[in-house]
Order: sequence, then C-alpha cells, then structure tokens
Amino acid sequence: MAELKTSRRAARRGSGGVTINDVAKLAGVSAITVSRALNQPGTVSPATLEKVKGAVTSTGYVPNLLAGGLASNRSRLVAAVVPTIVGPVFLQTIQALTETLAEAGSQVLLGQSGYAESREDALIDAIIGRRPEGIVLTGIMHSPDGRRKLAASGIPVVETWDLTDDPVDMLVGFSHHDVGVAVAEHLCAQGYKQPAIVTANDYRAQRRRAGFEEALHRRGITPQVITVGAPTTFRDGRASLAGLLGGSPRADAVFCSSDVLAHGVITEAQARGLSVPRDLGVVGFGDLSFAADLNPALSTVHIDGPTIGRQAARFILDRAGGRDPGPRIRDIGFSIVKRASA
Repeated sequence: MAELKTSRRAARRGSGGVTINDVAKLAGVSAITVSRALNQPGTVSPATLEKVKGAVTSTGYVPNLLAGGLASNRSRLVAAVVPTIVGPVFLQTIQALTETLAEAGSQVLLGQSGYAESREDALIDAIIGRRPEGIVLTGIMHSPDGRRKLAASGIPVVETWDLTDDPVDMLVGFSHHDVGVAVAEHLCAQGYKQPAIVTANDYRAQRRRAGFEEALHRRGITPQVITVGAPTTFRDGRASLAGLLGGSPRADAVFCSSDVLAHGVITEAQARGLSVPRDLGVVGFGDLSFAADLNPALSTVHIDGPTIGRQAARFILDRAGGRDPGPRIRDIGFSIVKRASA
C-alpha cells in the first residue's frame, strides 16, 4: 500500500496521472510487459496478466489510447455526426454502428451538427484534427470547404441517410426523392384526390417534397405545402393541419416528413372531429416505435437504420484493416408500410 501511495504521489508531481511505469512497478514487470498484457493479452502468461490487471485496478490506470494509436496507426475511435439527438429517427443507425464497431474493438464519439453548414464545418475541423479511424456523416450536403477538408484528410468517410453519385468517399443510404414519389403514388392509388405535405425545411426533407410534388404534378395535382423548422415536433403537426384545412381545395391526405409530425396531424384531426383515414389520410416517415400503436396505426416510410449503421461500420473497419470494402455506394432502399391511417 505504501508503494502504491508513493507511486500515485510521484504521478501527481509528474504528468498529473498514473502512468504505465507506475503500473509496471506495482506489478513487478516491465512497462513493455504491461503494454503487451493490455493490448495483446495472449502474449503473456496468465500469472503475469493477473498481476497487471491487479495493478491497473489498484491504480485506476487508463491506457493512453492516442499514444497507442500513433504507434499502431489505429486510433480505434470513429466519429459519428448526426443533425440532432432530439429526433429518434437516427438512433437505430447509431446503435448498430456502435455495436458493430465495439465487436471489433473500436468506439464511437458522437457529435451533433444541427442543420446549419457552419456548425458542421466547425465540427468537421475538430474531428479531423483528432485523426479518428473513420468519420460517419448524416447526409451528403456539406459546404465546399467541408468536402475539400474531408477528402484531403485521408480518413475514411462514410456518408449516410442519402444517395448521390458523387460521395466524398463511401456512402450507404437511399433516395429521398424516390420516397416522395412513392408516397404520392401510394396516396393516389388509395383514392385521395388532393394530397398535401407538411415538411421540415432541411435538405433531405425538401428532397422528399420535390419528389412528392413532381409525382402529383404529373397527375395534374398541385399540393398544398406547409414548411416547418427542423427538427420537427408534435406541436408542429397539430398547428400545420389548421393551415391545410383552410386551403382551397382542402387537403384530403397529408404526407408528413416525420412520424412525429404525423402523430400531431392525426391528433389535431381527431380533435376537430375528422375521421382518419376517411376524411384525411396521413402518412409519416421513419416508422418509429410508436407508429404501429397509434389509433389509427400510422402508414409510414420504413428505413432500415440498423443496416445503414452496420454497413457504415464495415466500410470503416475494412479500410482500417487494409481490405477492399467493395462497392463504395450502397443503396439500401426503403419501403412503404401500409397501415390504417392511409
């Protein structure tokens, strides 16, 4: 115990923390042996491994992963950037990304960029400066300066939740434009004559809006459009329906850019004595956990978020391991889940 206290006092007088040398002294082995025990436990004897583990536990030592990463050229940290942690639509992707990387010994650092390019640019600068093993971004819309820095960094980059022929590096996602087209065609096939859209103002939601409008224009229909700020809220959905019902011709169906908006629209419709889907059809986006349990159950667009997360992780792990990741663009598609609301 006296030896341990002395070691801790020495650490505080020096670097300010317990070092690998402190662990080695307490375990009665060399610093190199401690490093092997922590990074390649199969290369030391069980008895030595137990001594090192005991010393690590006693001292509270945490290995310097940056130093280890520089030596092995592997940081084992992957930076993931999402617009918001308030909206649940990205959570399954992040969970699958985290679990897949963890199985390979890597960890995720999560950043929130908001919906402004300037905030993403500042976050990208901070991330690149720390040289992670890979970067996972939400979407494809980055500033020209951001794209240049990402491309020049040499760090594997995976863009997600969108589709383009010209990714920064690798991409796994789907076409938001095609989602809008498919929803418009679904509503028309169900007999609705005047579909409308309530949409967030971010790029991906606006791509869905564009596809939705184009498909309806081909049928001679000009839809009402109500735009709200991102991230969207239940209140936005309730407030938006009032505007739609006051329009001419009155909307008989609504495509919402999120399930949360759709929930608000259904609630407001029912509060006004409207029957969903007879008086008003409603379709959401995201297929969140509550969608099937609403009354009526919500028709929505399902995105396989876990597949996006797992594929993004595999892209980075393959690159880090010197393996060919295969086709660098993966379109996972989407599906319309037909339930009672439309």
